[in-house]
Amino acid sequence: MATKIDATPQPQPPPPPFKLNMTPCEVVHHLASSNAVVIFSLSDCCMSTVAKRFLISLGVGPTIVELDKESDGNAIRSFLNQISGAEQPVPAVFVGGKFVGGVQTLMAKHINGTLVPLLKEVGALWL
Repeated sequence: MATKIDATPQPQPPPPPFKLNMTPCEVVHHLASSNAVVIFSLSDCCMSTVAKRFLISLGVGPTIVELDKESDGNAIRSFLNQISGAEQPVPAVFVGGKFVGGVQTLMAKHINGTLVPLLKEVGALWL
């Protein structure tokens, strides 16, 4: 009998060094530079849900950091606010260590055809 294998990419938890007395800037830099795709999110944010589901539907297994579930989430959120310039800094998507933006920028890159090549370039997509 054949066994069905679920090939749907699953979100990845942050790597262990996440809590080593780092500043919010260092945490964001560490996670963004050591993972192909990172989404800083809030678990009850509808736009964060859209970004996560969209990337997963493309075949990406992003590292997801739910800021409302992290002890230093508010400090990281404040830092994300500074770099994004947005009143609502989540979701904050990083691809290949670089800040891409929120869900609107993510969708715009997909529509203009630049998202998939970028994801392939950083190793988040293979096909």
